[in-house]
Amino acid sequence: MNDPLPALAGRLQALPPSLGPVRLVAVDGHAGSGKTTFAAHLSAALGGAPVLHLDDLATHDELFAWTDRLRDGILAPLARGETAHYRAYDWTARRFAGPEQALAPAPVVIVEGVGAGRSALRPFLARLLWMELHHEGSWARGQLRDGPAQAEFWDGWKRAERRHFAADPSRPYAELLVLQCTGGYELLPGPMATG
Repeated sequence: MNDPLPALAGRLQALPPSLGPVRLVAVDGHAGSGKTTFAAHLSAALGGAPVLHLDDLATHDELFAWTDRLRDGILAPLARGETAHYRAYDWTARRFAGPEQALAPAPVVIVEGVGAGRSALRPFLARLLWMELHHEGSWARGQLRDGPAQAEFWDGWKRAERRHFAADPSRPYAELLVLQCTGGYELLPGPMATG
């Protein structure tokens, strides 16, 4: 199978900026669908494009209520061509902790996580990519990854994710659908494909 990511990287780099000097690219999909891994591969194809993980902005109490934190702390500086600074949420300590992270206004910046394509962010996106894996398959993978100690968290997460996508679906607005295949990825036109 030919690797489609170098060609995708070229197409993304050729897009007009969507947020100041940045082409903001969202990778959305259900929890466990492979967003983080795909974003890492896409980043590599882009020569090391920065990746923002929404898990670093969400909290136990605000699984999806991170829009203001993202818009004010990350998107606003990037729109001005400035480096954004933030502290990542520590899911064990249950607080924002650790060293300050820097996110530079690179030509392409990837934001990955459940809800990355939400309506409040779409005006700032150059492209929205959706990991095409049904929620049941995604959740099974995620639960296997996280182990039985996280079973209670996953029960609450599933309810929250269902509510989120029922109120603010991302997939209908995706330009590309990403299918994980043996040995790589396949890219298909999404519902909002423009050619």
